[in-house]
Order: sequence, then C-alpha cells, then structure tokens
Amino acid sequence: MPGQRSESVPPQQAAPEALDVYPVVQRSAAFQQLRRRYRRFVLPVSAAFLLWYLGYLVLAVSAPELMARPVAGALNVAMAAGLAQFATISLLTWAYVRHARHRRDRPALELRWVTQDMTRSTGTGTSAGKRAGVTEGAR
Repeated sequence: MPGQRSESVPPQQAAPEALDVYPVVQRSAAFQQLRRRYRRFVLPVSAAFLLWYLGYLVLAVSAPELMARPVAGALNVAMAAGLAQFATISLLTWAYVRHARHRRDRPALELRWVTQDMTRSTGTGTSAGKRAGVTEGAR
C-alpha cells in the first residue's frame, strides 16, 4: 500500500568498525593538509570576488552618473563592469579547477583509496593507512 514501508528488507548499516575509520582519517595529517590547501585557495578568492561584486553594487546604487558614463558606443561603465563580472567568474572557475587538479586531486584520491582499504580491513591501522600518513595513533 502507498505510504507503508516494506519491513522484509532490512536497511543497510555499516559495521561500527567501518564508521570508526572516518574520524581517524579526518584527524590524519594528510587530510588536514588537504583541507588547508583547499581553504588557502577558496577563502581569499571568495572574499576578493565578494568585495568586487559588492563594490559593483555599491557603485550602481551610489554613483549612477558614473555607471551611466559611456565607454564605447552604447557600452557604459555599468555594462562593462557587469561583463567583467562574468569574465571574472570564468577566470575563477578556471583557476579553481587548475588548483584542484594540481594540488588536491591526487592526495584526495590517495585518501579515498586508503579509506576504502581501511573500511574493508578488520583493523583501522592497515599498511595502506600508514603509507598515506593515516594511523591509529591519530585517535
């Protein structure tokens, strides 16, 4: 019947040992370095773009005569700045993808494989975990 759950199939639950792997990985030096690399790029770039966007909005509201000043033909300062916003987003997207590819993808993939190896094994201190800097001592 609609609205009733079938009790014949029990929900899939991970073993407690498998769930214990993720806090260990999260506290590892490799994971912390990966998070630092992410934050060192994303936070400053996001703040810079937010300031650029808010500056555009403030100028549009507080200085309409400046924004209406023609630049070339029918193109005025406001349209040029708006187009520059789109160009900035494209540039930032390219920079983010490049940064991720060169600085974060390989360590993230290594951590993924280590985490999968650790969840498959019975103990959390496997040789794969030690190879990537993830050990039981990080608890």
